[in-house]
Amino acid sequence: MLNKILRTGMLAAAFASVTISTSAAQTPVRPVPAQPIPGQAAAVPAQANNHFRAKQVIGTKIMIQNNTAVGVVDDLVFDDAGNLEYLIVNNEGKLTTVPFEAAQFNVQQNTATLTVTQEQYNTIPTYTTTNYPSFYTPEYRTQVYKAYDINPRELRRIERRNR
Repeated sequence: MLNKILRTGMLAAAFASVTISTSAAQTPVRPVPAQPIPGQAAAVPAQANNHFRAKQVIGTKIMIQNNTAVGVVDDLVFDDAGNLEYLIVNNEGKLTTVPFEAAQFNVQQNTATLTVTQEQYNTIPTYTTTNYPSFYTPEYRTQVYKAYDINPRELRRIERRNR
């Protein structure tokens, strides 16, 4: 009787160890992020520079070729889908629309550069806070994007359905 209990116990233990090792082998192992060494800066993933926060963008000084300042980012315009479409640049009360894709940001220096000349920038229509343009009319979008020599991206619309 004792012999039978011992054999059954050993068989159960062997079965349990095979089951545990098999399930452990099937469970994917997630890499543990490296902990920063005290006194050293933590490593930043390469993709961390591909995003901006609104408060990093608003107030950014806008420069054109030859490091000429043309104003600061005063406001942001989003499309219906929540994508950042335009920067509104304020230069002493004159507002200019800049497609977000036209600006190359340097967050550390709080600047953004546009690849347009002074002559090109002077042809871009300006407005004031009392007469904002219709940002999403096809004519306005085409005019603004053409001024920066880039093609407008396709607008995505979100349709809300009533249930």
